[in-house]
Amino acid sequence: MKRIILVLFFTFAAFTTFAQRFAWVDSDNILKHMPEYQAAQKQLAALSDQWQKEVDAKSQEIERMYKAYDADKVLMTADMKKRREAEINDKEKEVKTFQRQKFGPDGELAKKSTELIKPIQDRIMKAIQAMAESEELDMVFDKNSEIIMLYANPRYDKSADVITRLGLKPGVLTK
Repeated sequence: MKRIILVLFFTFAAFTTFAQRFAWVDSDNILKHMPEYQAAQKQLAALSDQWQKEVDAKSQEIERMYKAYDADKVLMTADMKKRREAEINDKEKEVKTFQRQKFGPDGELAKKSTELIKPIQDRIMKAIQAMAESEELDMVFDKNSEIIMLYANPRYDKSADVITRLGLKPGVLTK
């Protein structure tokens, strides 16, 4: 019986000795400190605004075509109506295709976002990895990811360390 108790005691002691070390970071906070991220966001917003204006202009043209069609259809033959309706439908398809090309999941905006943001994310991940290795952490969580954190002791917030490793100043936010 004493052997079992001793084995359990040493097993428990071994588990407590090898406890894992955790930390968390706030990726939103880190990104707010990065001027290149702010610049990328502005560039993406400008592209999005430009393309949205094009979509709006094309949509207004379709609206004008509808109004003109409605006003003229009493004077049109069936063949003329079909041609005008086909023109309007083609224009609508053109706008939808343009929207998909620009704003769709595989569209130009998504590709540009990946092109601009991926290097920033890679840089952050390298800084997190270096910080975790130097502080001998076993796991680092992102407070803003899918993982739910019901409580996070500020003592384990390593966001400032990551910001410092990126060569930025923790207290200074970029706009």
